[in-house]
Amino acid sequence: MSVDESLPPREGRLVLGAAVRTLGAFPSGWRMDGAHRDPARDPQALKRLAKEAERAHLDYLFFGDWLSGSLDLAFTDPYLLGRVDPLSSAGFLAATTSRIGLVATVNTSHSDPVATARTAASLDRLSAGRFGLNLTVGTEHGEAADQAPTGPGHNRHDVAEEYLAVLRALWDSWSDDAFVADAASATLVDPAGVSALDHAGRYFRVAGPGLAPRPLQGQVPIVHADISSRARRFSAEHAEVHMISPGGLREGAAIVREVHAAAAAAGREPGAVTVVVPLLPVVAPSRAEAWEIYDRLVALVPVVEAGAPPEVPADRTASHIRRIVGVPLLPRELDDVVSAADAERFNAAGARLLETARRRSGRTPGGSRPVSYRHLLVARLFALPIVVGSPADIADHIETWFRAGAADGFTVQSAYLHEQFEAFTRLVVPLLVERGLFRADYDTRTLRGHLGAPHPERVAPRPAAGSATATNETPPRAGAFDGVVGLFAN
Repeated sequence: MSVDESLPPREGRLVLGAAVRTLGAFPSGWRMDGAHRDPARDPQALKRLAKEAERAHLDYLFFGDWLSGSLDLAFTDPYLLGRVDPLSSAGFLAATTSRIGLVATVNTSHSDPVATARTAASLDRLSAGRFGLNLTVGTEHGEAADQAPTGPGHNRHDVAEEYLAVLRALWDSWSDDAFVADAASATLVDPAGVSALDHAGRYFRVAGPGLAPRPLQGQVPIVHADISSRARRFSAEHAEVHMISPGGLREGAAIVREVHAAAAAAGREPGAVTVVVPLLPVVAPSRAEAWEIYDRLVALVPVVEAGAPPEVPADRTASHIRRIVGVPLLPRELDDVVSAADAERFNAAGARLLETARRRSGRTPGGSRPVSYRHLLVARLFALPIVVGSPADIADHIETWFRAGAADGFTVQSAYLHEQFEAFTRLVVPLLVERGLFRADYDTRTLRGHLGAPHPERVAPRPAAGSATATNETPPRAGAFDGVVGLFAN
């Protein structure tokens, strides 16, 4: 790998965070020698991970979520099974870290905005302004079985927009200086600094005010993910971070341009939205050593064979991958090599899998490092954003995407803990610093500061007509709240 010298220089530095997946982001990572594999010891793993991330001056730790507990995940996404929930994890690490941001996930279809507003504001205070909130809107089949959704037939992004409006109104229902604590006059709170909401929207009814003081950051930074046009619009208008997983450099650059342009059209400042992409680096001191690690990960992926657990998905067979690449009648097994003659008979899908395997492992049909059908199967099963190589290889990839405008930053996923995460922070991050792409030390203290996002001014909720604030009468609990909902009118 090398950086394309034709790319124009880009000012500023990239944003760099880490996705917390204690059992590893690669499905077989937990099986590697020395890997963390016991969820009962996640507290120790979380502390070690956070300490290392903060030592490397990363911007944030990201705690995703999935509201389903199917045991099928053991073979596809084992890190989603039996783990501590995101909000609890962020609260736990708030006490053991001092500079790194902590981003936790809440699903707007399956949670209460009043409780979320209180928890987020509290975590922001407890972390001294380092908390961020990732809002997800999707509903997976297993989630629907375990949760009480907002309602059938509702547009989930419509729900999310009103949910966010309520969050922000609750946070702004307290001024930054509402607590005056004047002992002489027995005045604890300035009434002018606290506002009711009296919100009655399509999906939520909230009286207010919020149950916690205003967040230290004013408004908790919002993160949103997905590449759908509605998700991009939501992020452009409301989020500080938009997470995407583009298919390649060209698509990434197009999405970044679109999100930045939409944010500007919404009246936001340049750079108001940071677009980040995922990256799963398999890194070692040399490219050959990194290939060996990847080969081991491939070998440890459970497939359908004698002695395998009966729950292994049925598509993990030689016949399945032969059918995918277009040679179903070849008498080949998973660990047979793909000859040059075999490769010539592959269809377009097979050619793409060969290229993926080459990028990840350096293996090619008929080459000195022959590729096996098992490598093709793993490339088919796990279309992860994997880059395998030396520290310079990984740094080159990051620099190329950043300079091309295909990403403002990256959320790093580790194949397994702790060796692979620490290989990234100790081998790759110093190269990014040397290249001027990343900072050598923290120069800000809040998550907003790390992201370059300004501290927002308070917009006090406007009381409904006829409310006590407007007329000195008893406030109605279900008055209209056009002051916030109007922010999201189409």
